[in-house]
Amino acid sequence: MSTPFSRPGAVDLSALKRSAPPAGGPAGSAGAGAPAGAGTGSYSIELDEQNIQSALEGSMTAPVLLVVYSPSRSAASARLADDLDTLADEFEGRFLLGKVDVDAQPQLAQMLQVPSVPLVAIVLQGRLQPLFQDAPTIEQLRDELTQLFQQLATQGMTGRHQPQTMPAETDDEGEPQVDPRYAPAQDALEAGDIDTAVAEYQKLVDANPADAEAAGGLAMAKVLQRTSTMDPAAARAAAAEHPDDVDAQSLVADLDLLGGHVEDAFNRLIDLVRRTAGEERDRARTHLIGLFGAVGNEDPRVLKARQLLASALF
Repeated sequence: MSTPFSRPGAVDLSALKRSAPPAGGPAGSAGAGAPAGAGTGSYSIELDEQNIQSALEGSMTAPVLLVVYSPSRSAASARLADDLDTLADEFEGRFLLGKVDVDAQPQLAQMLQVPSVPLVAIVLQGRLQPLFQDAPTIEQLRDELTQLFQQLATQGMTGRHQPQTMPAETDDEGEPQVDPRYAPAQDALEAGDIDTAVAEYQKLVDANPADAEAAGGLAMAKVLQRTSTMDPAAARAAAAEHPDDVDAQSLVADLDLLGGHVEDAFNRLIDLVRRTAGEERDRARTHLIGLFGAVGNEDPRVLKARQLLASALF
């Protein structure tokens, strides 16, 4: 699989977004539910000229994978689409799979500048980057995608799409039910047992690095863990006295985050990234990315801070 972040071969999809007819309803997003479609899986849709715009908009907050296939010309490409459909459910919304059947949608394939089938590409923030043009086995695909989304997670890209075909379950009073996978961690938090909550979330992340909700829960639990025995006044005094101390500034950023001053927390660490270099800069950046995960990748404050961080780094 080729590296998804190399710019050669990337396609700017902004023109396609403008030319595509609007979907029948409001455009979807990872935070509010992505576009509905005809996909067979919970996290996949069959793309056409009517829903492609919504799918691209979903890529602004969580990755979209496109698989272009032709049942009539390539049985291997059809198998690839089915395998990715299966993996989309396994990765539980870490990506939305958009399937393009060139037999049924030749104009869409032309708009996407598809050279041949099969083709798998990733779309991040509206930009398409080809990944591969063969049909690996499902085991190879699983390994490659795990590595890809681990790489994205290290860059703070942990957004997740909502299921396309399954409504959220509610209890008898209409309240959303807690996913049982997260119940041990959430029960521990409610009981004030932060260390257990961290351990429970860590188990989920280790089992499935693509589980964005578990990663976000782990990030927030770690913030609570770091600040649980802290003297806020002493921490702020230390940060004021040592403006370039990464540990001191990071602890106050944690305090700001817990106090609801999210942008203050982000800006404190972005300014620190600008002032530091080498290992210290990397530690400040890593801590900031952890706070992004705690707040949620789809949050507009996170999106703005990412732009500021990129400016500070480059």
